[in-house]
Amino acid sequence: MGESHTYSERRWPDTPEFNSILRNWKAAGSVVLLSLIWKGYDSFRKEALSQIDCSQEDESLERDITQLLEPKIHEEMSGYEPFYIQHGPYEYETRQQAPAQPPQYDIAFRLRAYPRVMWPLEAKVLRTDSDIGNYINEVKNNFLTCRYSPFSNEAAMLGYLLSGDCDKAFGNINSKTGWNLENHPNFIGRAHKVSRHKRNSPKNKTYPVKFLCHHLLFELWISEPILN
Repeated sequence: MGESHTYSERRWPDTPEFNSILRNWKAAGSVVLLSLIWKGYDSFRKEALSQIDCSQEDESLERDITQLLEPKIHEEMSGYEPFYIQHGPYEYETRQQAPAQPPQYDIAFRLRAYPRVMWPLEAKVLRTDSDIGNYINEVKNNFLTCRYSPFSNEAAMLGYLLSGDCDKAFGNINSKTGWNLENHPNFIGRAHKVSRHKRNSPKNKTYPVKFLCHHLLFELWISEPILN
C-alpha cells in the first residue's frame, strides 16, 4: 500500500489514544457480541423457517441470508452499546494498491468511538456436514493472515448448515485442519466452538498475533416444528 490515507485513517490515526481504545475493546471480551448473534439467529430461524425451508434455495443464498440476519441481530441491541453493527463494511486497513478493492466483511461490529476497529463475522454455506472446504479456506487465507480482523484478536465464522449434523461438521473441520475445536463455556448447548491460533502479522504492523476464532453453525432447515 502506498502513502495515501483514507478519511478514516486520517480521522482516527494510530495514536496512543487509538491503541488504548483498542486494548479496552479486547479486554471487554466478546460474550455480549456473541449473545446478540445467537439471539438474532434464533429470531431469524423462527421467522424464516416457519415460512420456508432455506435449504431448498440456491441462488445467492449466502448473501441473502446474511443480509437478512444483520437486522435481526440489530433488533436485539439496546442502542446504548459502545458499538454498532453493519452489513458489508470494507476493511481499508489491509487494502492493496488501487485498482484492487479492499476486503469486505459480511457483517461487522464497529466501535462507535473508533469505527476503524471492527469485530467481523464471515459466513459460508455448508450444504452438508462434509462441505467444509470454503469455510476452512476463509479462516486460513483471511483471518490467519491478518487480512481480516487486523485490529481484533477475535472474530467469528458463521456456517449456514443446510443438511447433516453440527457435531459431524465440527469433527470434519477438526480432522481436516488439526485445529483443536473447544466448547465455549458461555454457550454450552449451542453449536459453538472456538479454535486458538497464532497469526502471521506483517513485520511493520502490531496486529494481535494470538487469535481466537469462534465457529458458529446455524441449522437452516426445518428439522422440527418451530413454536410461536
